[in-house]
Amino acid sequence: MPRRVAVEPRSVLITGATGGIGGALARAYAEPGRTLVLQGRDTERLAAVADECAARGARVLTRVLDLRDRAALVAWLRSVAQEEPLDLVIVNAGVNTSIGADAAGERWAAVEELIAVNVLAAMATVDAVLPAMRARRSGQLALISSLAAYYGLPVTPSYCASKAALKAYGEALRGWLASEGVRVSVVMPGYVESKMCREMPGPKPFLWSAERAAQRIRRGLARNRARISFPFPLNLGTWLLAVLPPTVSERLLSLLGYRA
Repeated sequence: MPRRVAVEPRSVLITGATGGIGGALARAYAEPGRTLVLQGRDTERLAAVADECAARGARVLTRVLDLRDRAALVAWLRSVAQEEPLDLVIVNAGVNTSIGADAAGERWAAVEELIAVNVLAAMATVDAVLPAMRARRSGQLALISSLAAYYGLPVTPSYCASKAALKAYGEALRGWLASEGVRVSVVMPGYVESKMCREMPGPKPFLWSAERAAQRIRRGLARNRARISFPFPLNLGTWLLAVLPPTVSERLLSLLGYRA
């Protein structure tokens, strides 16, 4: 088997750079000689992340943008792709919703917003940057899915569905684009310390820091891993939920505290 050669990008675009994983990834990639293009919704938090990255020597470009405005998102991405040869695009932005502490159910408005950001904006991001990568026959896409993509958790139905969609989408893209020199990786983290993680209901076993997760993702992307999933115990457990008989999986989730 030929040894995989680590590849380091010169330019990196990250959506959701104000979140836990997004900010940690921005800092992980920040170094002299690298351009970072960072998107976020929170002006102050995005400026703070950009300042940290610039202090580490990176050239930093930022854009405050609500990803629900897909027309503005696509226009911005196409402009960036024309001006900057993007080596790596990390599709990271995401939101969450749940059935609530009283199990009343997800609000439809929140579900629509979640699908707009987690699925439609993610696909729109890929669609906007991909033509330039295909023309150059180089580049890399990283789609941040979740271990929740393996099996739907009763407390977060729409979130799990959105992450399953990204997992399938990324896997399909990898097979399609491999012969064109465009690499695609699906990232499936477990619980990573962040505001969104803290707001999620249910237990959070094997919680990782955002910095540790960012380093694992960076190493996996450098080696063009098809799937970057962690941590191992939770990765194995969620995979088993998907292959066990549904009645067994449902019982296990109930015993573990993931119940309505």
